[in-house]
Amino acid sequence: MSNASDINESMFESEVLNADVPVVVDFWASWCGPCRKLSPILDDISNEFGAKVKFVKVNADENIKTAKDYAISGLPTLMVFKDGKAVERLVGLMPKSAIISNIEKHL
Repeated sequence: MSNASDINESMFESEVLNADVPVVVDFWASWCGPCRKLSPILDDISNEFGAKVKFVKVNADENIKTAKDYAISGLPTLMVFKDGKAVERLVGLMPKSAIISNIEKHL
């Protein structure tokens, strides 16, 4: 079971842009093999960060406008938002340590 909340376009502003902590957004799709491999890694990372960082998932196929707004061209794409702004973009499956270091620099 994922620790990340599934959100849709109508929730994006309140859950991501108006959040009071940094937010990691996982853009994914059900057909994406690397997305499925990334999910348990993100669960581990979210447990490590606890309440310091919020994790959400956005299905790129079901939320096309949001995916287009943020120029999502490859999956999985992780984006880190801080104070309502996108501050980091990570595309593709990568090691847990690389994801953690890219999140930590925005804390």
